[in-house]
Amino acid sequence: MAYIPQTEIEAAGGLLKKIYQDSFQRAGRVWNIIKLTGINPKATLAHLGIYGSVMHQDTSLSVRLRETLAVVVSRANHCHY
Repeated sequence: MAYIPQTEIEAAGGLLKKIYQDSFQRAGRVWNIIKLTGINPKATLAHLGIYGSVMHQDTSLSVRLRETLAVVVSRANHCHY
């Protein structure tokens, strides 16, 4: 369980509401990592920008390999999302 205050979808407003709506359109849900960084919506946008540049830009690594590496690193860090 997270100890960082989270804003639920129904309570989001302004920039955070837009981020949640965009996230829902992309994934069909708002992942917990988005809710956890949502305490600072500008930081959430920066986080999403970095994630997008790492996971979705042209690279010699396949999408499958990038996703696999993300899972391995998350497991090594005992991260459950």
